[in-house]
Amino acid sequence: MPTATFNGEVIADAEDVITIEGVAYFPPESVRLDCLEETATRTGCPWRGIATYYTVRVGDREERDAAWRYLEPKRKARRIAGWVAFWKGVEVQGVEGGLVE
Repeated sequence: MPTATFNGEVIADAEDVITIEGVAYFPPESVRLDCLEETATRTGCPWRGIATYYTVRVGDREERDAAWRYLEPKRKARRIAGWVAFWKGVEVQGVEGGLVE
């Protein structure tokens, strides 16, 4: 089962994820949203749209902009609307079973 772990705690686990360009996107219902705090950071992708970033916080540790998602993706990326991806200190494991785009 794909999981995302930060500071020793599982912050996301899902039966399946969507993997795009080597990045696993977790369905929002599988993510502990209480560990995420939206930041002002935004980036753009020509085919996915605008990504919204989040600080990941567990216990006394936090990592700014370590999670992101596309809240209103472009048409080609509609399947990942609201799904959450991680990096920068968040350990993602078990993504071999993900759906590859």
